[in-house]
Amino acid sequence: MPGFRTVGPNQAIIRSGGGDQPKIVVGGRTFVMPFLQRAQILSLEVMTLTVNTARVYTKAGVALSVDGVAQVKVARGEEAIRTAAQQFLGKTPQLIADIALQTLEGHQRAMLGTMTVEDIYQDRDAFATQVREVASTDMANMGMEIVSFTIRDIQDEHGYLEALGVRRTSEVKRDASIGQAEADRDATIRSAQAQQASEAAKYTADTAVAESERDFSTQKAEYDQEVNARKAEAELAYQLQEAKTRQDIRGEELQVEVIERQKQIQIQEQEIMRRERELDATVRRPAEAERDRLELVAEGNRRQTRVDAEAERYRLETIAEGERARILAEAQADAEAIRLRGEAEAYAIKAKGLAEAETMSRKADAWKEYGQAALVEQLFNTLPEVAHAVAQPLAKTEKIVVISTGGGDDAGAGASKVTRDVTNTIAQLPALVEALTGIDIISTIQNLPGMISTHGADDQQNGAADDVDSE
Repeated sequence: MPGFRTVGPNQAIIRSGGGDQPKIVVGGRTFVMPFLQRAQILSLEVMTLTVNTARVYTKAGVALSVDGVAQVKVARGEEAIRTAAQQFLGKTPQLIADIALQTLEGHQRAMLGTMTVEDIYQDRDAFATQVREVASTDMANMGMEIVSFTIRDIQDEHGYLEALGVRRTSEVKRDASIGQAEADRDATIRSAQAQQASEAAKYTADTAVAESERDFSTQKAEYDQEVNARKAEAELAYQLQEAKTRQDIRGEELQVEVIERQKQIQIQEQEIMRRERELDATVRRPAEAERDRLELVAEGNRRQTRVDAEAERYRLETIAEGERARILAEAQADAEAIRLRGEAEAYAIKAKGLAEAETMSRKADAWKEYGQAALVEQLFNTLPEVAHAVAQPLAKTEKIVVISTGGGDDAGAGASKVTRDVTNTIAQLPALVEALTGIDIISTIQNLPGMISTHGADDQQNGAADDVDSE
């Protein structure tokens, strides 16, 4: 591009076409003649390269992976810039960085093959310096220089470095323990010697210091006495003047305070008047109006309450009067009903008593007429009830267990024995009646007209049989 060209301090202009050698301008400007000259820019900035060599065998045959970091740039000299221009003009910064990186990686690999793992691991700076020195020649031939080169990381895949570190750590710990013990011993000896010398020097110094302090204290006491006297006089004069000045200031302050308080009193009086008016407008008058309203409302409520109470009293009195009349009527009706019911029950009782008396009279007449026959009839009528009473315990029994011994007498066993006991109980009734009343039921029945006993019937049958035989 023709005309003036200007670059910064990190760039160089290579102007060609004006002579045998290109003109180089660093961080400045130059004029480029149209059609006759050409200007190109070369960067002088530092490039950071990561030099990574993986699995490179050292002198002892141990494979190491070494990572280094290099800072490279085009050298500042005019000849170096001209050389770099011949090598790199027209190339991109990335391509220039790749060329420098490959150069450094090659020299780093070559240097790893000439050293042992211990030398590389223990002195990384020496290894980096050797790589830098070896590669500097080739870099200078390309117009570049190595600003710095450091080893960032060293690794191996078989744990050689770790084992070396463990051994070295043990040796260092051992040497450190021995060194610490020797250092402690020497320190103790030297500390004792130093303590002894220090004590002696201290005593000498303390003596000199005490003498100096004595002289100083004496001179200082004399000086302080004179100074204190002058100072006391000055302080008394100052205090006197200060008291007079303070008194004048206090008088002025009192005058100011009196005026301020008068103003405050006036302001407070005005504020009181304003608050009084405000109180009348916002509190008293609304309160009086509210009080009047509440008194009117209370009076209305009181009158309404009185009217409601009178109405309620009249209503309750009316209801009570009606209820009293109702209860009185119901009581009179209940009393009349009770009276009529009592009369009816008395009449029924009287009629029942007369009927029972009539019945008993007729029964008495009948018994007089029939005599013992009536008693026998009455006895026969009660026999079923006696039998029912005798069998009642058996009816309430849920289960009867009968144990038969298999005896051959006529007493029987089992269920027949139970029924026979009931029959025997009923058969004892005539004897019981005779013992209680003196009436022989069996003889009475036998003496009834038309009654034939079992013995008489047998005699009649036997007589009839005899008559038949005689005929």
